[in-house]
Amino acid sequence: MTRRCSRYPARLLFPLLTLALASPFFSSAVLAQDDPAEVCAALENTADLTVLSARLMPAADTTPAYCYVRGLISPSTQYHVQLPLPENWNGRFLQWGDGGKDGDLDFADHRLAEGYAVANSNTGHDSATEPGSQFGFNNRQSEIDFGYRSVHLTVMAGKALVERYYRSEPTYSYFEGCSTGGRQGLMEAQRFPQDFDGIVAGAPVNYYQALNAAGVWWLQRMFKDNFAGNLAVDTDGDGSFDSVKLLETLNQRVLQQCDANDGVSDGVLTNPLSCNFEPQRDLADLACGADGSSDQCFTPAQLQTIADFYSGPYDSSGNILYPGKALGSELEWINLYTPTARNRNAPTMLVGPAGDHVNYLFYEQDPGVAIPDLTQPTVVTGRNAALPEFSWLEFDINDLAEGDATLMQSLMDATDPDLTRFLKEHDGKLLLYHGWSDSLSSAKATVQYFNAMVDATFAGQIGAAGDSTRLFLAPGMGHCSGGAGPNTWDKLPALVDWVENGSAPDSIIATRSTNGVVENERPLCPYPQEAVYSGPAGGANDSTNWVAANFSCR
Repeated sequence: MTRRCSRYPARLLFPLLTLALASPFFSSAVLAQDDPAEVCAALENTADLTVLSARLMPAADTTPAYCYVRGLISPSTQYHVQLPLPENWNGRFLQWGDGGKDGDLDFADHRLAEGYAVANSNTGHDSATEPGSQFGFNNRQSEIDFGYRSVHLTVMAGKALVERYYRSEPTYSYFEGCSTGGRQGLMEAQRFPQDFDGIVAGAPVNYYQALNAAGVWWLQRMFKDNFAGNLAVDTDGDGSFDSVKLLETLNQRVLQQCDANDGVSDGVLTNPLSCNFEPQRDLADLACGADGSSDQCFTPAQLQTIADFYSGPYDSSGNILYPGKALGSELEWINLYTPTARNRNAPTMLVGPAGDHVNYLFYEQDPGVAIPDLTQPTVVTGRNAALPEFSWLEFDINDLAEGDATLMQSLMDATDPDLTRFLKEHDGKLLLYHGWSDSLSSAKATVQYFNAMVDATFAGQIGAAGDSTRLFLAPGMGHCSGGAGPNTWDKLPALVDWVENGSAPDSIIATRSTNGVVENERPLCPYPQEAVYSGPAGGANDSTNWVAANFSCR
């Protein structure tokens, strides 16, 4: 089955082919068809694209030889395309998604080796010169490029190069990405529904402004009032937070209460929403006395931090602005949010997505540059400098509730639930996935979006939606990978089979391995189904029975 037709009427094909063969590009390609290096280099002469270089890359390890093209899309989007040699091309185009704030060119050698022509961009900025969110400082064009423009135009450039190199349009076009890549995939489905036949969107950060504002708010819970609510503890009085035992204790308490809810005690919650855990109630026996704090008990401030992590950020009226962390995800908070001796009080969310986001990518008018040392949030020495400083600790979550991020939401959020043009009119397929223990983006937010999309696009009919889009929730999986549950599978083949053969995935087999040995295997089921143990009676808690064949989607 071929989904794409020529854009030219049949009566024009012969004269167009004649003109093409007479053109300098095509004639050089034909004359040099036995010299792969010259065929590749001829792409530098492409008249309607800015191609900076095109050269044949030799085979290396498991990566076959390929034609590598780099180009520029004005004003500052760099892109590159990995083109398999013609005899290795599988006829498909793949746009490879990005992570974080991007700013570099990402390779997908494994997809190239499978025969895909792969494109990727820096989304309009270079992270070496403008790290983190700095590219957005008083630069609306860079914000637009990062929001949606660079990906779409890279798709257009990539497809044009595919057509010129192979003298054929791709039969099928795909997108694959997680995190920022997941947001990009949903943005493409919403804004440019003709770009792809199938999209894999993992852990999408599509509520982009709310997510980053929430990240700042959660960091504030840990840092404020001289770290009073920090869930890491200074046990020896040297000023460093050396113990994370409280988070380990919290996770153990949650598992003790809810791990068996799914019938299998494996250290993973299949559905955290079914867990009834209240910090104030269920940690009451571990509350600290009047003699102070330690890593053996929880202070009132720490209990409030835990409650805030589960609830999600709320405004002054108590309205929740972004879903909170899922129960069972507590160990993921350590690296992402918790100031510790190990990370020198610089958890990943502080130095990564959220620490400077409100400086450069949240407000219509940027409030000031980030302070030099984000781990000292109360120190703002450059308030009156030529470029005034603004600390993330000054951020007020009410600004989100009051609409101060409206413009940036219009550029970067991918939350339009009406995917009629992509899923119905274009007959596209959308495969969503998210890890329940993801503490960077919320699986609950993805469920929220998926339900809204089913309502808006399929009148609330989940059965009808399943012909075009499915959501897979991975118990215990972290952000895009990792975590205590099955977290590894190849994301693309199920989508390809769905698009090209009409075979919708009824389950996806995921594994968790240690030192290369699979220790847990489970089917991921299309939401709202869950994997239920159906193996040998009485063997649910025997790890030797944790194989896909012993679970059913119900």
